[in-house]
Amino acid sequence: MTVEMVADMSVLYLLTIIVSCILVINYFVIKQVRKCRVRRTGGLTVGIFHPYCNAGGGGEKVLWCAIRALQQKYDNVDIVVYTGDIEVTPDEILNLAARRLNTPLPRSVKFIYLQTRSLVEAGKYPVCTLLGQSLGSVVLGAEAMWRYLPDVYIDTMGYAFTLPLFSWIGGCKVGCYVHYPTITSDMLRRVSDRIEAHNNRAVFARSPTLTAIKLLYYRAFAWLYRTAGGSADIVMVNSSWTKGHILDLWQRQDTTHLVYPPCDILPLRLLDHRETDEVRIVSLGQFRPEKDHPLQVRAFQIVKSKVSPDVWSKVKLVLIGSCRDAQDEARVEAIRQLVEDLSVTSNVEFKVNISFDELKEQFSLGTVGLHTMWNEHFGIGIVECMAAGLVMLAHRSGGPKLDIVEEEESSRTGFLAETAEEYADVIVRIINTPSNELDNIRKAARKSVERFSIDSFEEKFLSVINPLLETKKTN
Repeated sequence: MTVEMVADMSVLYLLTIIVSCILVINYFVIKQVRKCRVRRTGGLTVGIFHPYCNAGGGGEKVLWCAIRALQQKYDNVDIVVYTGDIEVTPDEILNLAARRLNTPLPRSVKFIYLQTRSLVEAGKYPVCTLLGQSLGSVVLGAEAMWRYLPDVYIDTMGYAFTLPLFSWIGGCKVGCYVHYPTITSDMLRRVSDRIEAHNNRAVFARSPTLTAIKLLYYRAFAWLYRTAGGSADIVMVNSSWTKGHILDLWQRQDTTHLVYPPCDILPLRLLDHRETDEVRIVSLGQFRPEKDHPLQVRAFQIVKSKVSPDVWSKVKLVLIGSCRDAQDEARVEAIRQLVEDLSVTSNVEFKVNISFDELKEQFSLGTVGLHTMWNEHFGIGIVECMAAGLVMLAHRSGGPKLDIVEEEESSRTGFLAETAEEYADVIVRIINTPSNELDNIRKAARKSVERFSIDSFEEKFLSVINPLLETKKTN
């Protein structure tokens, strides 16, 4: 083990001690707060934990649609959002949600600004990242509980280790919306098979000893994760894939509900495709490592070798996504460099942090929708591409495979692929497919995504969350 690893382990050990002290202090302080808590007659406060609420991605779409649904149904419910976006004002957060995600709210919400969000950033823990982030989330959750104790607590970002804080110490009714399990059996398998990935670095994948250590660590973490998840009164998951893993991990059959995330399909289904000589391949997804934009660029370069120069001159790859922080911005620059290194610069466009109206403009010009994340938990961007009339090409795994894309020729709604070569072959196939056949795929795709509408999400979300609110009222 290197000196750097020992240093990282020392930091985690110190963080564990700090977390333990915070929990002890919080227990006695919150115990007094619970005794003195006063709320207006008949009213409830719902605290929603979303430290990156200003990120502008699919997870934030769920957040704002959930809040809007609660506000529209309950006059006596006040919403509190815990956020780490300390440099942004409440008005700026709400304006961005309305502009980029098309989710204006009926009335305002209260924001609780958290100062310790840096403790949940992956870059802070080069070793034992899952444990480091989870311990950091306990500190962040303790700060949230210290600053404001709600009646009902809902985590909408996947910080499961905050759930027992608010349940066991805060005495709140607790729910969560899980987009992606923190650990899965697939992750354990990748480590066991010594497959290099964004969450299994080469130094571990190449060493049998380090692989054995990491497997032991992952199994211990999975047990802790199950314990944390077991403290939730209700659990919502966003896809069949996520539900399968959460049921396997948390063993909460009776309290786990499949609630597909809200997708803005109505305005997108009304979009008319604008005729153009170009074949525009539209990629929609936040610039995060798991989205695997480099795979898209490598596949695109292979397309160049499979088509004539005349066809290639008309093919464009449009990378659309949002950046949460400086790390994401650096990732965009790295992708730009890869585009240059692979000599496809003139055929690639970047659209970073664009508005919903600008997104619709890109959709109306697009031909193909592209998504390359392995085991994407659901894929709001995939649904939106299909609703907009793009011919979808996604990864053959996770939510896209189980819930969204149908590959049977008689009922095809899109295509699935895995390797760069396979992605390139499908893109070339789409380019060479007659327009009337593509129109049939588009029509089938647009019809298939009706079940993922915002109205469907709000109806299911409210039916699941209602018992939690009614139970708290009677306590």
